Amino acid sequence: MRSNRIARALARTAAALALTVAAFAAGAAPAGASPQPMGQCTTSSGVVLAVDFSHWGGPVYRSCGTTPTTGYELLNQGGWATTGTGHDGPAFICRIGYSGHQGGRQYPTPQQDDCVLTPPASAYWSYWHADPGQSTWQYSQLGAMLYKPKPGSVDLWIFGGTNIEGTEGKPAVTPDQLRAHNTDPTGGPAPQDTRTAKPLPPTVNTGPRPENPPPAGPATTPPPSPTPPESPSPSVSPSPSVTATPSPPPSTRAPAAAAPAPGPQVVEAAPAADAEHDAGSYLPAVATGALVLLIGAAAVYAAKRRRRSE
Repeated sequence: MRSNRIARALARTAAALALTVAAFAAGAAPAGASPQPMGQCTTSSGVVLAVDFSHWGGPVYRSCGTTPTTGYELLNQGGWATTGTGHDGPAFICRIGYSGHQGGRQYPTPQQDDCVLTPPASAYWSYWHADPGQSTWQYSQLGAMLYKPKPGSVDLWIFGGTNIEGTEGKPAVTPDQLRAHNTDPTGGPAPQDTRTAKPLPPTVNTGPRPENPPPAGPATTPPPSPTPPESPSPSVSPSPSVTATPSPPPSTRAPAAAAPAPGPQVVEAAPAADAEHDAGSYLPAVATGALVLLIGAAAVYAAKRRRRSE
């Protein structure tokens, strides 16, 4: 009789554990963010996602996603995909890849980090935000699954090291270099002009062709055709009023403007086919859930036995 009660208790524990794992898997699956062309993000709508691959010689990619959404959903749509760690699960972003870059290869590679344990603070993907109108980056105090970017903001992921306050290892790009500056969505089909252009009469002089514009400079009146003189005349020195002004010596000329310092290359990542998604191991969550349920079942069973003995 007692063995039957134990069997039923174990069956209930297994069923509850299965539901817990199923719920966790459903919650971790990427969903909710709709990828958009970059022009659809504006100063007050959508959120710009930027990922800096310069650690491996790549550019800074940026793309557009709809809001409301979470940072995790934004990083797993439109060709983007992440891998978690075996120790922390999919919530800790260990690798990031984009299907339009290097065939979707995720970085760091398995040879660089096996993503089993939590990466060190000197080599991991750090998460930064810039709200609308904000000119500086803020180090995220929430994980990607909990943070919800504001419409018109920028999310940035960079690989390297930083401290918990975000005062070290700051991004090399500014929010202004990545955010959308248009107030209305752009990039849609151009409106068609239904009006019919009327051809000009053939006698109308439309001027020079666009590809052969007249030479730039002040307009001059052509001199009249010379008339052969009846007798030779002595040569006349040119008037000082028409003498060309000599150019200033090189030492007095204004110095040329210095070339701007080269910055990181920013490339737009158009929405692409979803890359293969590897959320990481669910084993930590399964083990934790099983342990909690088994401890609870044992406590219930022990309480029943005490009541019977009393």
